Amino acid sequence: MSLFAIADLHLSLGTNKPMDVFEGWENYVTRLENNWRAAVGSEDTVVIAGDISWAMKLDEAVLDFRFIDSLPGHKLIIKGNHDYWWSTKKKIENFFVKNGFSSIEIIHNSAAKVGDAAVCGTRGWLYDAESPEDKKIVSREVGRLNASIDAAQKMGKKPIVFLHYPPVYDGMECSEIMDTIVKRGISDCYFGHIHGPAASRAPSGKYRGVNMHLISCDHVGFTPVKVR
Repeated sequence: MSLFAIADLHLSLGTNKPMDVFEGWENYVTRLENNWRAAVGSEDTVVIAGDISWAMKLDEAVLDFRFIDSLPGHKLIIKGNHDYWWSTKKKIENFFVKNGFSSIEIIHNSAAKVGDAAVCGTRGWLYDAESPEDKKIVSREVGRLNASIDAAQKMGKKPIVFLHYPPVYDGMECSEIMDTIVKRGISDCYFGHIHGPAASRAPSGKYRGVNMHLISCDHVGFTPVKVR
């Protein structure tokens, strides 16, 4: 049983916003499916770290989640900045049950056991959050991250953090989130959101003692990355 991760699937199977118009994203759904099936087994788990579907409402995301549910493995999802379909945890879980999407689980103020580790996560927020509204969002995201890590520690498992936004980018930090990661003794942080040439400005390797991993779909060749 292995743990994998990927972010930014940007599926639009039920809406008209194909990513194929962007360089490097040609035929990306087929490439993603083929690579996923080659790498991931039925007993494995895959974290999808946000920007999952372009749908604006849950009902518009049925085809996207049907595609995800059809892929091998158990899927753990967190919210991205473009996941406008996101609703309350209960409504999302009811939506999954209604449509028979039994392989998908939401991470929201919670954690999930995967072997000797626990998947923790939240969306995160911008590194240049200065407005009062931004600061409220950052405070809420820090609370959600701490709640997720607390849940992992209650399980007696090693917490691994997955975010959508990078906690540091181009040398600038979302200090409240990065400080939380360091203070809580997290060894590895996985994140998405960054695409194309901008990936060169995302952190890689150790930063403040934390191993940083960019897992946006195009950056990892539309292939889930093995975490452990």
